[in-house]
Amino acid sequence: MSLLITRRRAAAAVLTTALLVPLAACGNDDSGADKDSAAGAKPSNSASGAPKADLTVLAAASLTDVFKEAGAAYEKENPGTKVTFSFAGSQELAAQVKQGAPADALVTADTKTMDGLTGETGTPTVIAKNRLVIAVGEGNPEKVENLKDLSDTELKVVLAAPEVPVGRYSKQILDAQKIEVKPVSQEPNVRAVLSKVELGEADAGLVYKTDAETATDKVDAIDIPDAENAVASYPAASLKASKHSEAAAAFVAWLSTPAAQKILQGAGFQQP
Repeated sequence: MSLLITRRRAAAAVLTTALLVPLAACGNDDSGADKDSAAGAKPSNSASGAPKADLTVLAAASLTDVFKEAGAAYEKENPGTKVTFSFAGSQELAAQVKQGAPADALVTADTKTMDGLTGETGTPTVIAKNRLVIAVGEGNPEKVENLKDLSDTELKVVLAAPEVPVGRYSKQILDAQKIEVKPVSQEPNVRAVLSKVELGEADAGLVYKTDAETATDKVDAIDIPDAENAVASYPAASLKASKHSEAAAAFVAWLSTPAAQKILQGAGFQQP
């Protein structure tokens, strides 16, 4: 009886060993499959090391076209991240931030607006600069040549409201030259000023150079000499209320990289 039990135990041991060998081999194959699966899965960080997230960026209206291109480039560099922009006048964006609008980063067209949000943002970084031009209808039918021409009461001039960055810059350069202009309207952002000229509802308007360049088929741009002009600075910062603080900071930092700067300067913005 004892001998029979011993033989059965030995046979069971051999069978167990035989079964374990292919299982071990399968285990090795599964390990490789797991690695492949992990490689194909969405990473927690992008290829550049930025955490992936769905970001909402509040941006000045004058950045509308260039940021659409920049956002697409950033998403391509950072798979798994989506950037959604909300464009408006900087003063409107500041109001949204103060009201607690859900967003992750902010880019304004002036430092004054950004400085007024110190408690709401991280440390701002200037990512670009801009200058003003006089936008007129295609072919310049009213023969506008310089800032002084804007004082002609028969000329329909449209400006941005004084609380808007471009409106404040406009007032600054007109006051410096002691030029009095009575605008037919004061608009909430630079794109609204440009639109009035495009539609022929105004003969001229003061806009950023980059905005005029987005509508070269409908408006002409009259350069303003540097000595009579103003420099607009664009600061960017992450928002302290962001639910994706690391990803927001990574996007803001990216705006100063050569890749982002190439896009901005290609659209006519100046180096920060």
